[in-house]
Amino acid sequence: MGRKVRDFIVINLGIAMVALGMYFFLMPNNLATGGANGLAIVINSFIPALSVGILMIIINLVLFIVAFLAIGKNFGIKTIYSSLGVSFMILILEKIIPIQKSITGELFLELIFGIIISGGGMAIVFNENASTGGTDIIAKILNKFFHINLGKAVLLADLSITVMAGFAFGPRLSMFSMLGVIINGFIIDSIIEGLNMNKQVTIISSKYEEVRKYIIEELEKSSTIYEAIGGFSDENKKVIVSIMGRREFIRLKNFINTIDQDAFVTVNNIYEVFGNGFGSFTH
Repeated sequence: MGRKVRDFIVINLGIAMVALGMYFFLMPNNLATGGANGLAIVINSFIPALSVGILMIIINLVLFIVAFLAIGKNFGIKTIYSSLGVSFMILILEKIIPIQKSITGELFLELIFGIIISGGGMAIVFNENASTGGTDIIAKILNKFFHINLGKAVLLADLSITVMAGFAFGPRLSMFSMLGVIINGFIIDSIIEGLNMNKQVTIISSKYEEVRKYIIEELEKSSTIYEAIGGFSDENKKVIVSIMGRREFIRLKNFINTIDQDAFVTVNNIYEVFGNGFGSFTH
């Protein structure tokens, strides 16, 4: 129950960030940076009677129906909730805080802020095994029927929308939208890596037993012990390997420093870990 509440809160935080980034920075500048929102911005330019929020709901509903018929239920309830959540939040913002023009008049500045905020929200949603819909559903359909790699399919779908933006708003905004798509990809990847980053620590210490006990009893982490022979000293040594979060690593480093300043420690960043107390394969 606690896990479900936590997932619900985190997904809603991501949804809010996506909606706020799009509504306050991308939409006023007609920056169609892919997804259902980008397509809605383009369509809105030809049919202004339909708001972007309404169009996003229509686009996502159509895509859900197509996805159910074409690829089944594989994209999951979280994706339906997240994509409709973004659409409804933008619709509400249009009603209570109508925006007619750019906040600062600085196109590039607002592109960067919009992409950072909305891309950060997308990363949070993706990290919860969901998505904000739109382009992702198109990408899955392209992947199934045309065997196009999912990453390439997402990029192809997003770039297609930016090309449409060129017809609606001219080449300048189309090129800014393309730039936004590219930056968005880097931001999402970087944030997801940061959210999931752990430390793989390898330790060779004369105080090996104390270190092992500290990892298990104080940090409540497991470890693997290897038998090794020193290449220079030709002595038998025990090597401890453990994976932990950044906070636990700082505590471990300070502990090792107090008991054995001659310990040999190497550290690697690990971005995905499954099983044994870490993430599940299905989450």
